[in-house]
Amino acid sequence: MIEHLGLLPVGVLVGALGTLIGAGGGFLLMPLLLFLYPKDPPELLTGISLAVVFANSASGSFAYAKKRRIDYPSAFAFAVASLPGAIFGAWLIGWIPAGSFRFGFGVSLLLSGGFLIWRSGRAVLTGSTQGADVHRQLTDAEGQTWSWSYRRSLGLGIAAVVGVLSSLLGIGGGIIHVPAMIAWLGYPVHLATATSHLVLGITAAFGLLTRWALGGADAGFSRAVPLMIGAVIGAQLGAKLSDKIGGPTIVRALAVALCLVGVRLLWTGT
Repeated sequence: MIEHLGLLPVGVLVGALGTLIGAGGGFLLMPLLLFLYPKDPPELLTGISLAVVFANSASGSFAYAKKRRIDYPSAFAFAVASLPGAIFGAWLIGWIPAGSFRFGFGVSLLLSGGFLIWRSGRAVLTGSTQGADVHRQLTDAEGQTWSWSYRRSLGLGIAAVVGVLSSLLGIGGGIIHVPAMIAWLGYPVHLATATSHLVLGITAAFGLLTRWALGGADAGFSRAVPLMIGAVIGAQLGAKLSDKIGGPTIVRALAVALCLVGVRLLWTGT
C-alpha cells in the first residue's frame, strides 16, 4: 500500500471536483486509471473507482447535509430504483472486452458533455413541469428556498438507467444523473449536485458489494485506500467551493470536462 501513497493527492483532486459538480469523481478517476494501468481488466479498475466514488459520496453527502441541500425523499426513491441496475452492471462488466469498454466509455462521456453544452446554451436550464406529480420545496441552511416539480415515473426511470451505467462504467453515475436532474426534472443546480451525491453513495455501495461478491475486487485494495482517503478530504473542499461558484459555471465546467475526457479516451484508441 505504501508504494501507492502517491495516489493520495489524486484522490483529493477527484474528491473536490466530484463533490463540486455532484458526479462523485469517477468520471475523472476512471479514465486516469485506464491510462495508468492499461493492462488491468476493466472489472478491477471499475471496482477501485466505485470504492473511491463511495468514499467521496459519503463524505460529500455529510457536507451537503449540513447545508440542508439534499432532497431526501427523492434521493431515497432514486436510490431504490437504481439498485437493481447497479447489481446488474457490476455483473455485466466482466463480460465486456477492455477495448469495447474504453470505446463505449468515451462515447458516453462525449454524448453527455455535448448534451449539457447544448442545453446550457438555452435560456432556461430546467425541466418541464408538464404532467408533474411530485412537488418539492426545500429551504437550505442559508435560508434560501427552492421549489421545483417533476414526473415521478421519469425520475425513477432515469435512476434505473443510471444504476446500470454507474456500476458498468465505474463512475458512480453522477455524471449522467446530475445533468438529467437539471434538464429533465427541473432541479436547481446546487440541489441536484447535493441530492445526486447521496444517491451515488448508496448505488456505489451496492455496486461495490456485488463486485466483491463476484470476486477479484481485493486485488485493487492497496490502490483504492489512498484514493479513498484523498477523496474524503477533497469532498469537504468541494462542498465549500460550491458556495463560491455559481450554478451555470458548474454546469459548463462539467460539460467541458466530459468532452475532454471522452475525446482523450477515443484518441488513445481501443
